[in-house]
Amino acid sequence: MIDAAEPASPAVTPLLEPVEGVPPVTCDARALAAVAERLAAGEGPVAFDAERASGYRYSQRAYLVQIRRRGSGTVLIDPVTLPDLSVIQEEVGECEWVLHAASQDLPCLAELGLRPTRLFDTELAGRLLGYERVGLGMMVERVLGFGLEKGHSAADWSTRPLPEPWLRYAALDVELLVELRDELTAELTETGKLDFALQEFAAIVAAPPREPRAEPWRRTSGIHRARSRRQLAAVRSMWSARDKIARARDIAPGRVLPDSAIIDAVLSAPADATELIKLPVFSGPRLRRSAGVWMTALTQAAALADADLPPATASTGGDGLPPPNRWAERDPIAAARLARVRASLNKVAGKQNMPVENLIEPALTRRVAWSPPGELSAATVAGALRAGGARAWQVDLTAAAIADALAEPAEPAEIPAAEPGPPRRAGRSAAPASASPLGGTEAVS
Repeated sequence: MIDAAEPASPAVTPLLEPVEGVPPVTCDARALAAVAERLAAGEGPVAFDAERASGYRYSQRAYLVQIRRRGSGTVLIDPVTLPDLSVIQEEVGECEWVLHAASQDLPCLAELGLRPTRLFDTELAGRLLGYERVGLGMMVERVLGFGLEKGHSAADWSTRPLPEPWLRYAALDVELLVELRDELTAELTETGKLDFALQEFAAIVAAPPREPRAEPWRRTSGIHRARSRRQLAAVRSMWSARDKIARARDIAPGRVLPDSAIIDAVLSAPADATELIKLPVFSGPRLRRSAGVWMTALTQAAALADADLPPATASTGGDGLPPPNRWAERDPIAAARLARVRASLNKVAGKQNMPVENLIEPALTRRVAWSPPGELSAATVAGALRAGGARAWQVDLTAAAIADALAEPAEPAEIPAAEPGPPRRAGRSAAPASASPLGGTEAVS
């Protein structure tokens, strides 16, 4: 990746204050109209950012919107008092928008009537260029030589009034986005990747809203310790009870009940509320008062018929394919194909100096490896990739390599349980099965 080959970073200049100072927060319709006129009078791309209250609130709505354009300066808008920002859309909707990690902010901006027609994503550009660390602060530091203060990134932005240091931080987040976009555009052009990036940005703009996860409860931290289908049913039941409360109160689910407490209760299998409140997390006054809710969830799971228990494992996204770690068992030939395709794609990604998941979507790789075209060739693989949503540049770089890998002698082989990725994505090992009224010791298989 680029960090290993680049010379040392230049001296970093701390960026402590927006160049025009911290702007006032726009909170009423008249001020919003004036802000829209200012933005319309500016020139060039428009930088956008949004602050949410993830970890504090259930919803992913925006609690502050930051916008900056050359000739217009920076504006801060309170979307709590101004939930309709279509006047901004009317003035700058046709301009190129610059965001960092656009997919995170576009849903909450769309709720406000803000939808780009053209986009530049500085994080994605960094990935395509091979930057190993693509957070905004690190990108600004490496590319522009300025240090951004990131101390308030995890703040509760639903707080009112917003403290002045938070507003300064928020304004600085868009201070250099357009300049960062300009430098990255030059790098993309120099490396021959500008067209790759433009195709990716267009795909983000055209993407439909993300479908809700089929079984979100399976993402409960520590669920690998639930070793039976009935224990999984108990996790699902407690997760659903927690989700109902969190949604009604607009509180982050983890603040209602931590994932660790769900797993602790499921594995301990208390017989009644008295036993439940003996568990460490449930012994506090707040959770003692709601012990009946959690005990009801556990009891309902224990009473389910076997036919109503959840499957031991989830599919990999509703495509009907088994999880990758089960391929060798289900279809050793397909497992061997996937291993060869992954190895081939890793080589291509290495030559392009980008993560393999940006070279081609892992789920699409699995689909093609599981059900290759009947007549194998670069052209038929290219057709399958295009049908699966791959962009033209991805097809051009990968179709022949995938076709060659699929055509090799199909000898059964073991494959990794997870997609290739950086070491930080290493998974957790499963804990031994434990006997409990929630499901005995049957192993998840």
